[in-house]
Amino acid sequence: MDALNVTAGKPKIGGAVFRAPVGTALPTDAKTALNQAFKTLGYCSEDGLVNANSPSSNTVKAWGGDPVLNYQDAKNDTFKFKLIEALNVEVLKAVYTDENVTGTLAAGITVKANSKEQQEMAWVFDLTLKGGAAKRIVVPRGKLTAVGDIVYVDNQPVGYEVTISAVPDTAGQTHYEYIIAATSSTG
Repeated sequence: MDALNVTAGKPKIGGAVFRAPVGTALPTDAKTALNQAFKTLGYCSEDGLVNANSPSSNTVKAWGGDPVLNYQDAKNDTFKFKLIEALNVEVLKAVYTDENVTGTLAAGITVKANSKEQQEMAWVFDLTLKGGAAKRIVVPRGKLTAVGDIVYVDNQPVGYEVTISAVPDTAGQTHYEYIIAATSSTG
């Protein structure tokens, strides 16, 4: 046991959530600069990032009710977070699809809400841990599969609570995690 190994995850200064088209060169460590195709999605709510990655199983019972077999039937890997930069065009594209958002804030943004299916994207989450250690979570193929209610009130930011569902890449992995101790090059 070592209390020095206990940590909390804060967003990396300069951006914590990024997305790019599937096929974009992915990082393979916690500190290398991201490919320019990755776009930052700005601030997230104080609720942070929640990764649900638990297997679900089924139990087969024999006549009389004795459990005789347990087997895994799924292992969903999801990431839930709330984007709160509602005026950020990249956020709107992440929520409504790239094709349904046009323009700029200065010239005017148009958002089309429809049933167009989301495309899989590559996702990166950059965190800073205790002592300045860097952690990077890379989702090679993830699709936005849920958007929470969008609330417009005067005492909280407009936000988009989204769930990204990861699917296996060609190596069978749904996500990768890279962690490295603080150094002068981890920013």
